[in-house]
Amino acid sequence: MSMKKVAIVGYNRIPFAKQYTAYDTQTNQDLLLAALNGLIDRYQLSGKLLGEVAGGSVVKHINESNLVRETVMLTSLDPATPACDIQQACDTGIEAAIYIANKIALGQIDSGIACGVEAMSNIPFETHPRLRKALLKANSEKSTWAKFKSLMQPKLKDWLPIPYKGQEPQTGLVMGAHTELTAKYYQISRAEQDELALRSHQNMAKAYDEGFFDDMLTPHSGLKVDNILRRDTSLEKLAKLKPAFDKQNGTLTAGNSTPFTDGAASVLLASEDWAAKNNLPILAYITHAEIAGIAYVQQQQNLLLAPVLAADRMLRKANCLLTDFDFYEIHEAFAAQVLATLKIWEDDTIAKQIGLAKALGKIDRNKLNVKGSSLAAAHPFAATGGRILATLAKLLYEKGSGKGFISICAARGQGVTMILEK
Repeated sequence: MSMKKVAIVGYNRIPFAKQYTAYDTQTNQDLLLAALNGLIDRYQLSGKLLGEVAGGSVVKHINESNLVRETVMLTSLDPATPACDIQQACDTGIEAAIYIANKIALGQIDSGIACGVEAMSNIPFETHPRLRKALLKANSEKSTWAKFKSLMQPKLKDWLPIPYKGQEPQTGLVMGAHTELTAKYYQISRAEQDELALRSHQNMAKAYDEGFFDDMLTPHSGLKVDNILRRDTSLEKLAKLKPAFDKQNGTLTAGNSTPFTDGAASVLLASEDWAAKNNLPILAYITHAEIAGIAYVQQQQNLLLAPVLAADRMLRKANCLLTDFDFYEIHEAFAAQVLATLKIWEDDTIAKQIGLAKALGKIDRNKLNVKGSSLAAAHPFAATGGRILATLAKLLYEKGSGKGFISICAARGQGVTMILEK
């Protein structure tokens, strides 16, 4: 059986917003619906039966177990369009694209949407186990007195909600604390991190000014531009920021790290035949993708470095070199994680220490995140993959030919790489 080529034929997202700002009262469904409706309007998909919609959110409420299907039914797509939820931390958006792409390649479907959303302003709280047990017991009791007795069992402090921190269960450390270890272990300086952050903001501001994002975003709730973007930042301003995770000796700050963010993004994928029948240009093809995990519980500095391994396997399968690409889109969860990834790829000794046979090569930094990336746009976990896919697909379409490389790291020591071609 021959595989069908998988094309990216459309994209849409809403502007990303820092937690508790523009979207502070909105849910995952509100944000995802806005992104999907914008995609449907832009590409005249109203009433169409698509093969499937796949996506998800990393931090969901219990009543959002079928978030994507429930949201699809609120759009103007044919209500018979199936949908499913996928979750793989920050890889969620790009894993959704791989899921849809594989089905198209196999001929199971001829079109689909990959999407992701995060409403970090509306995240659920945890409760103390004693309170949870008391509430469940009270709910099962029949008499008012029995219910009251159950509710009296927890201590007063047990009633306090436990806020989301994003800690790694195996280590107890938040992602930023892990990345502080990354910066120290791989000797990534504060100056290097701030320079990468500045370049991201400058590149994204220029892209907005040039109109690059004009056909890629749907304004939402009065927001037209990602509100974490800082046009007026400078190395001097970034240097004044205090360390965020290691208060005494740290180099990670609010300026070279991504904040909790609200947002949603979507990408339209299709076979060549479906694209032609619907008069949609092929922006780029998804040709290779690889997922990897990495040991990080003992080697805590390696939490976000799984793409190093994924890239090696993918490039060997694709029979190409890391230096063969026209554009590189590397997710900027933290500047230190990007710089450590590049350093490992460039250095034989470090590459071998992490499990590679040799260094993969040194990329041209002028081809890296040329329209800005997560440090400027910010990072709604599940939505970042869609933003990056759309950016690279448009870059290749405007160029008219070439290849692009994607790298996205994720919590729990996982990472995805992908190749797009035009």
